[in-house]
Amino acid sequence: MRVEFLGLVTIAVGVILMLAPVRYSFTWMMLSTAFGAAAAFTLSMGASILVPNLFLLFFTLRILMAFGEGQIFAAFSFPRAGFILLVLTVFGLLTAVFFPRLFQGMTETMVVERSVGLRNIISLVPLRASASNITQAVYALGGLVAFASTFAFFRRTGTHDDLIRAALVTAKVILIFALLDIVTYFSHTEYLLSFVRTANYALLTAAEKGGLKRISGTFPEASAFAGYTLILFAMLASLWLDGIRARTTGPLAILLLIALIFSTSATGLIGIAAIIPVLFMRSLYVSPAGRPHPPALFIAVSIAAIPLVVLLVLATLPDVSASVGSFFNEMLFSKADSQSGRERAGWNAVAYKTFLDTFGFGAGLGSARASSFVLVLLSNVGVIGILLFGLFIWTVLSARPPARQPLSNERDAAMRAAKMGILAVLVEASTSGTVYDLGLMIYVLAGATTSLASPYPLSASEPVSNAMSLPERQS
Repeated sequence: MRVEFLGLVTIAVGVILMLAPVRYSFTWMMLSTAFGAAAAFTLSMGASILVPNLFLLFFTLRILMAFGEGQIFAAFSFPRAGFILLVLTVFGLLTAVFFPRLFQGMTETMVVERSVGLRNIISLVPLRASASNITQAVYALGGLVAFASTFAFFRRTGTHDDLIRAALVTAKVILIFALLDIVTYFSHTEYLLSFVRTANYALLTAAEKGGLKRISGTFPEASAFAGYTLILFAMLASLWLDGIRARTTGPLAILLLIALIFSTSATGLIGIAAIIPVLFMRSLYVSPAGRPHPPALFIAVSIAAIPLVVLLVLATLPDVSASVGSFFNEMLFSKADSQSGRERAGWNAVAYKTFLDTFGFGAGLGSARASSFVLVLLSNVGVIGILLFGLFIWTVLSARPPARQPLSNERDAAMRAAKMGILAVLVEASTSGTVYDLGLMIYVLAGATTSLASPYPLSASEPVSNAMSLPERQS
């Protein structure tokens, strides 16, 4: 086993945060999810333990130290979303253990296998138990723990300000590394970012598309960067529309949108096409305290002006028109005819056949890959799994603060932003998700949303020292 540089940093930060106020642990928890290509440890067989997975241990331990296990278990009480997620996770674990053996040899699946040099290859093989069943089960447990720990944090001491602050910090870090990615690429100093690209993934960090550098930042490829950036863009744009810290959220949302476009990822472009109309429609119907909504008016005018600007540019700059047409033809319109497009279509066909061959039960968590999260669910956990997941998402997105709680524009805006982030995850996963693991961010946002909708009823005599750091309690 090899300990990577960011692994040492994560351990050091995690230990220090054991003595700091618990809200700092949450900020670092969200920030750690931005390092999607950074391994904390590299195991002897080539597998990687990522930075966010390692920091989740410290975050959960800090929550236990502050509030005890009772608040974590409260996340799973019926009929909260955590209960549904618990049922889904337990069901997924059972399928990972039993279904590959129950349906062994009855169908074929796309799985990841180790090749010479400890690199991953995707192969079509007869269904059997594999290491992917174990890894996806562990990731599913990690998502459950992240949800419960975040729920406990926001139920006891966390506020909507903590969620907003963490999103702003994470967005700034993502943009900084996006800029560094471009600078190091054109200055031929890519090695300077090697410390954030240590996971055992196929790294496509030096690719170009249509003459543009495909931004990958702290992720192994542009599509992963675009998928994560889309989450932050959706959150900050939502906050901006609600007038929350508009001088910060507005410019950051615009910069994230620019980064998304220049990632030249089809996933990112499709995500933008899906999220912006939702934001626009939402801005027309949601207005804090019924006040006029200048951002919404600005967006309406901007959207109306876009066709005019495009026509003007295409008419006056024919060379630009040809370049733009070539770029979009390569990125979107000819995507399905590319080798990658045909390969992913093949994955989906195999996944659907697996679903049928297993009589709708699925081949077991981690047994099959696809190029759409819907087909991943169907081929892995079947009809039961996709219904449970859909119910979990519906419960989170429909969460509302109880009527007896006082109105809070910022709290409600933070909840809407978190829900937009969850929607962005689902949009990205629906178009390019290959495995059950969606990353920890969706579970962090889901835990925050669920908890903000059901705050902990503090009594006047209840001590609040658990929210403090150890030195503060000793003084």
